[in-house]
Amino acid sequence: MKKAIHVGIAATAVLGLMTATPAASAAEHTAPNANTTVATVDIKGVEVDKEASNETRRIIESNAPAAVAAANVCGSGYTISTGAWRYSTYGTTYTWTNGTSGSGYYDKPICAVFFNDSGYTRYMGVRLRSNYTADAPAEDFGAFGSYAGPVYQKRGYCGTVYSYMQDSTGKVLVDNVQTIGSCN
Repeated sequence: MKKAIHVGIAATAVLGLMTATPAASAAEHTAPNANTTVATVDIKGVEVDKEASNETRRIIESNAPAAVAAANVCGSGYTISTGAWRYSTYGTTYTWTNGTSGSGYYDKPICAVFFNDSGYTRYMGVRLRSNYTADAPAEDFGAFGSYAGPVYQKRGYCGTVYSYMQDSTGKVLVDNVQTIGSCN
């Protein structure tokens, strides 16, 4: 089921990008109230947190349709990329926010998806922790051919995302934790 959704979303994303009017690359969009909204830049039609790393920007610029597909997996409202991490040819993790809800800048809702780019069904998973120790982590682990997730935190900006993958012999291919957003 996830594989069919992934393929359908990717095709929809590509068609949407092909019919959309091209936006100026890296055009800045400053939010009216920096205390409660995330300032963004446009990278090939994808809204990216203005403070995102150069690596996130490079990953999104190299394959904007895949980034759009990841946002679509997260669902309505998750339109601002807060991070993207590529793990060789094994997979790519994306985190997204709606950038506006939440009581403060660091209380933004976050969605995470870890895409399987290997071409094989793998045991893999994604775990999302908020920036509050009282919040339980959200996770999705299992054998997936397309992606693990989506997982959500109501206030995950400045939290962490954990990506994990192993091959059929149990050899660990991906075992990585990243910080979400531009945090001190």
